[in-house]
Order: sequence, then structure tokens, then C-alpha cells
Amino acid sequence: MSIEFIHPQYLAGLIFIVVLLWGFRYSLTDFSKRQRYFSLAIRFVILLLIVFALAGLTLLSPTHEKMIVFLLDQSRSIDSAANEKAQQFLEAAQKIAGKTPIRVVTFAASPQIQNIEPNSFPFSFSSDSSVPKEVAASDSTNTNTNKTNIAAAMEPALALIPPRYVPHLVILSDGNETDGDILTAAIRGGVAISTVPLPASAEPEVQLAAIKLPAQIRQGEPFYLDIVIQSNHNTDGTITLYKDSFKVVEETKPLKIGENIFRFRQSADDQRQHKFSVAVNVAGGDTILDNNQASGLLFTGGKPRVLLIDSEPKTIRDLASALREQDITAEVRPPEGVPQTLEELDQFDAVILSNVPATSLTVDQMNLLRTYLTDLGGGLMMLGGEQSFGLGGYYKTPVEEILPVRCDFEKEKEKPSLAISLVIDRSGSMGGQKMELAKDAAKAAVELLAPRDFVTVIAFDHESYVVCAMQSAVSTGTINSAISTIEAAGGTNIYSGLIDAHEQLRRTSAKLKHVILLTDGHSSPGDYDGIVRQMVNDQITVSTVGVGDADNELLKMIAENGKGRHYSCNDPKAIPQIFAKETITAGKSAIHEMPFVPVIITPTEVLANIDIETAPPLLGYVVTRAKPTSQFILATQNETGTGDPLLIWWRYGLGMSAAFSSDAKSRWGAEWLTWAGYSKFWAQVVRQIMRQSDQRGSRIEIQQNSGNIHLTLDVTDEEKYRYINEATGQTTVIRPDLSKEEITLQQTAPGRYEADIDIDLGKTNHQGGYHFQTVLKSGEKNILNQSRGVMTGYPEELRLKPTNNDLLQRLAESTGGLFNPQPEELFQPDPTRTAWRATPLWSYLLTIAAGLFVLDVLLRRIDLNFR
Repeated sequence: MSIEFIHPQYLAGLIFIVVLLWGFRYSLTDFSKRQRYFSLAIRFVILLLIVFALAGLTLLSPTHEKMIVFLLDQSRSIDSAANEKAQQFLEAAQKIAGKTPIRVVTFAASPQIQNIEPNSFPFSFSSDSSVPKEVAASDSTNTNTNKTNIAAAMEPALALIPPRYVPHLVILSDGNETDGDILTAAIRGGVAISTVPLPASAEPEVQLAAIKLPAQIRQGEPFYLDIVIQSNHNTDGTITLYKDSFKVVEETKPLKIGENIFRFRQSADDQRQHKFSVAVNVAGGDTILDNNQASGLLFTGGKPRVLLIDSEPKTIRDLASALREQDITAEVRPPEGVPQTLEELDQFDAVILSNVPATSLTVDQMNLLRTYLTDLGGGLMMLGGEQSFGLGGYYKTPVEEILPVRCDFEKEKEKPSLAISLVIDRSGSMGGQKMELAKDAAKAAVELLAPRDFVTVIAFDHESYVVCAMQSAVSTGTINSAISTIEAAGGTNIYSGLIDAHEQLRRTSAKLKHVILLTDGHSSPGDYDGIVRQMVNDQITVSTVGVGDADNELLKMIAENGKGRHYSCNDPKAIPQIFAKETITAGKSAIHEMPFVPVIITPTEVLANIDIETAPPLLGYVVTRAKPTSQFILATQNETGTGDPLLIWWRYGLGMSAAFSSDAKSRWGAEWLTWAGYSKFWAQVVRQIMRQSDQRGSRIEIQQNSGNIHLTLDVTDEEKYRYINEATGQTTVIRPDLSKEEITLQQTAPGRYEADIDIDLGKTNHQGGYHFQTVLKSGEKNILNQSRGVMTGYPEELRLKPTNNDLLQRLAESTGGLFNPQPEELFQPDPTRTAWRATPLWSYLLTIAAGLFVLDVLLRRIDLNFR
């Protein structure tokens, strides 16, 4: 036994002994000396008892009594047979536990503390709501079973055990941890850990383990693709191989127990990147289907590739042919063919948008283009047209952000003034995101108006409300404040909104009058044909926007009769682009259609050997404004001497974007199509903005391991025949959810640079394509700029693995526990491990002090006369 003080700082109270001695020395009592000494001794003992009670005097007695916490693996690798074994073990332990307290913590990706139901057979438990406060933070629901993290369960398990017990942890698992390090955590914990191995799944299972591709090949070069399939039983499986989106192989193969490797011969065409996907299908005899697919990326070297997007693909083929003449592979697609994923977009070195409105792109696609430019070093160019720049609704979009020009413009004084009425549905169904986006769109439309323009805002539900009466667009702040007050409620009556819009516009003197109607519902009846006819008679045009499940038939009729445009919008995020497009289009001042000759503003090597001065005139362009840090290369010039941007570019992130405000086809560039310098001009401009990738003397290999991706870069100077050392390298990692991370490359050998990127395949947003833009510099000189990618698949938890008996045995031996014990062995006393049971003595001390205090009072009142 031993004692300890919980609050030793209170022992400073013993200083009051001096006060007792001083009082004894100068006391005026006439008691006998012996009585006075006796009283002093009692007071001395009282003081000691009070001070010791305050200091928390505690008696420590040794004990070998255990408390056992069972850690039960509930991850996906534990099948019904393993669960049954664990249940039987826990039930047996519960029966023989006696007075030994036991608790249970289940775990997969995270731990969950369980409350054992007494006398419950078969063994059952439920979430424990009576855990200590310090443990509650670790008590979370095991919703993610795609990971096994034994170490994470250890901390809350130890926190459950009070200090008066000898702690003993018992782990029931297959030992295949996919996260954390239980051996390190166990050694730090210093407690005995016994392990009960659970059997690996015996249920029939086939797993596509890997798809092996070469890191990089030349275009047209044949190569071999290896597919690795694991099986725990003999069966037949159908292997289907896709090259990009095309099926190239479908064969049925016999699968034996263990590893099966199948090799297929393939070749790469003129694409920069190919995605190979494999699926294996077993007719019966396969428990988990999530691990039957895998993908890989193959990179090829060859001609640069450019993606041309045009609303009318046939009209842009002259540009595509011109680029092909200059050894640039050009692929033409309609707006529906804009890539939906970064893997598809990364196949191209540049993207050209020709007369493509923002309404044809989703917000996600525009964000992809921004990521492609800024982080993968791709190139982007927008060509002019009646649906480009501001006319295409790109104002305040991610695409405008990366372009070197602004998509709004300063309206010229001689241009006619515009009066616009924004009629917005504020019914109950417009609540939430739709209402906020509609208000943002209305505010953006107001910002696009010139000072001489006018605007009114009308909201309607079952009736109409004039939110902002017709007034000059100069009062932007007042108008936007009024728009912010619109709240969703009530029914839908479009007719009343059109009546108020007509009344507001009819009284204005503006030359151009336009209505933008937005709704998401079906309206109550009204004379829509009559009100629209009145508007047309008063020179008012009407455009309509239907969101979601709107009455698009009615809206289309209103737009056609009102000589406007109708938009059917399934994604509310597109509302701001539609409003911006309509506002600029209604102003009829963003297009200049008159012949002009390009003028060089900034000489550049890009236009070397191209005689711009002798180029034929262009017939029109879209008005834009240059951003401050952009490079103004070519300008327009006509009889008035106007010098608006024609060709302008800038670097944005790792990539470069450009704007050409005229077009490259037969509307405005008709005379350029026969110009001898047409092909060379466009080829040199496109080469300027496209991704610059020098792969000579370099090789990048990417290897996916459990929990990380390992990138290896080998680089040599081919001219000097030596390794490139002491360079600084960095790779930008773009994860499947488009989150980014900067990783510094470390030199590990002559000419070799490496980096590790942590991944968590247990999370769905970490599964998919990872892209790496790697830059290597020597001083200020760029040595390398390459883009690579890798496809990650299903979580490591779903792989076929035997029980990791080696880990479980080492864990038990290193902590003094038992490997694969019987339940009764766990409850045997362990004389080598001792806990100290603490008994607080403060209550006893104070009780004695109180008794002695009474005695002290008695000694001060009665003369005992020891003689």
C-alpha cells in the first residue's frame, strides 16, 4: 500500500503551525501547563487533518482486477461467418465474466462504443449513451465500412477503463488494416492486447485486382495491357475491355483459385490520352460487385490536339482544316460534346469556343475549363459570334474569369437606349436556391445596363408587385436593394406580371423595350395572347425562362408571339447566364458589323512571317473590354478609328487564354478564308496558347499503393548526356472532387525526383481520376512541364486477402497479450500487471478533526487539574 496527495499544493497550509506555536507562547489562560500542552497537541492534529483532507490524501492499494474491452471489427471484409464466430466468442465471454466488467467497441473507419444488453443471447449491444464525456467525442456511427482502422478504436477503448482496473484489450479482427498503425499505437499505449483472428471471407468472390499499362507510348505504337483478376474459387468470368467509350474486347475466360493474368494487345491512335476500363462479370459466385471494375490512363506522344466547339460544327470546318494543314490535330464537336470530366478534357492541348453561349454549358463544365487552364496548363480561346462573350451570357462566369477580356462593355452614346422589365416568379415553389439565383441574375442584369438605360423589376405570385418602378439604371444600389427584398410565397399568376410590365414599359421613351419573364410553375388562366399582342404593338419584345417543371408550352408561345427567345432551364444555376445574355442581346450594341482591317498594337514573334497589313478586312466583331494585365496584340480599325480588342491573350495560372472578337468562318471572316496567311495565322496563334509540354529526356511513372500514390520523375539532359540534378520540382494534384494540393518533389537519386500523395479510397470523393501537373525548374528556367493522371478504383477494404495472422500475433506478443485465446483464458488473473485502487481519506480525516475540535473546546472550558 501507499499514499498520495491529489492536491499537494494545499500542504502549504502547514505554515499555520507557526500561528499555533505563537498563540501557545503568548496565551493568557491560567490552565495548567500540562493541559495547555495537551490542547496544543490536539490543535496541531486538527490542523494536520484539515490540511491533509484539503490536499486529497488518498490510500493506494494494489489490485489485479481486470476490465476487458472487446474491439470488434465491423468492416466490409468481415463476412457472416466471421461475424458469427465473433458473436460466439463474445457470448462465451459474457457468460463467464462474473464480476469482471466488460465493454465493447465496434470499429471500421471509425469507432463506436456499444452498451451490452445483460443476459442477451445471442449476444447483442446498442449505442451507449452513458459513456464518459471525454470518450463521447470518439463515439460516432460506423457508416463508413470501407476502411479498417484498428488504431482509431484503441483510444476510446482505453478511455472507458477507470484507473482502478488492470486494462486489457481484446481485438476480434481479420487484421487487414487499411488505415492507421495499430502496432505503433499499441506500443505507445503500454497495455496488454489479446487478438482473436477472424476467418477471411469464404463466400465466393472474384476481384479485378489491377489493370497494368505502360506509362507512355508513341502514337500508333502497339502495346500489351495486362488484367489481373483474383478469385477464391474456380469459375468462368467474362472480361469486357473499353478503350475510352468503345468496347474493344469481350471474352469469357476460366478463372482459377488465386491470381489470374490475361494479356491483350492494343494500340494508341492520335489521342493524347486514352482511358482503358475493364469489367469482369461472373454468372453467380460473386459476393461483392463493387470490386469488379478498374480503369487506367495511357499517355501518348505525338501531334498537339485541339478541341473545337461550335454551335454549328459545319461552319468551323475551315478552321479545323487549316490547323490540320499545320500538323495540329483538330476535333470538332457541338456544345453537347463539351467534356464532362477532367480526364476527357486533358486529352487536348487547347480548347476553342466558337459562338457557344454560356447557356449551353453547365456551371460544372465551366469550372472544369478553369481547372484545366489554371492547374493543368491547358489553353483556351474564345472566338466572336452572336453567342460569344457578353452576348453569350458569360458575364460573371468562371469562363469570363479566365478570359483576358471582360464580357460587359461601355455602350456608345449614339446607341439607342434600352428599357428592360425583369418579371420574376416569387411563388412558394421558387423558394431556396432558385429564388437566390433569380435575385443574383436580376442584379447582374442591372449592372450590365448603361447609364442611359432604364429598368423595372416586377415580382408576382397570385398577384403582381412592382418591386422597383421604372427608373434610370444609374441607381444600381437602390435597385439591387429592392431586388434583395423579394421573398418566395403564394401561387403563380404570370398574366398579372405581364400586365404591370407592359404598363411600366409603355410609359418610357426608350427606343428599345424588352421583358425577361422567369417562372418555374404553371400559371392561372389569362389573356396571354392579347397582352403579348399589345406589347408587340408598342414595340416591346418578350423573352421567357422556364425553370424545372414550368409550363414551357405557354412560355414558348409567349416568346414566339413576343418576338423574343425561350429558354428551358433544368439547372437553376444557369439563370444568371440567361439573364446576362438576354440583357446584352436586347441592347443591340455589342456587335459591330462593318468592314475593318486589323491593326497590330503589340508586335510579337507569334505573328512573324505573317503580313497582317495586307490581310483582307474582317466584316464584324463583338465588343469587349481588355483586362488590365492582358497583352493587346491586334485591334479593330474602321472609319471612326475605333480601336476595340481583336486579338488579346494573357497567362492565367499554368495555362494561357486568348480572345479573338471576330470569327474564323464565313460570317465575319469570309474574306479571310481565301487569304494565303489564314492557316499560318491560326496555327501560330493556337500554338501560342496551347499547353507547352517538353517530354524529351523525361519519364514519369505513377504507382498506386494502399493509401497513397507514388510519383517518380526521371529526367536527363539529352544534349549533354547527363542527369539533371538540384532542380526544384512541384506537382499540382487535382483530386476527383477538383480539390487541389501542391506537392514538392524530393530528389532521391541522380536525375530522379519523387513524391507521395495521400489518398483515402474509403471516401467516394477520392475515387476516380487524379491529375498531376508537374513542373521542374533549374533556377528561373523551366526544364519540364508535363501533365499526367491515374485512375483510382474501389477501396482497399474490398480486396481479397487472407487473415493477417502475422500482424495479430506480433501485436499480442509485443504487448504481453494472448494470441487466439479461449474466452476463459482472458479472465485469468495476471500477477505481472497491477493497478492501484485509490481510496480517498478526506471524509475520515474531517470526521476525526470534528471530534478533536469538540475535545479542544472542552479543554478550553474545563480545568482538568492534572495534579
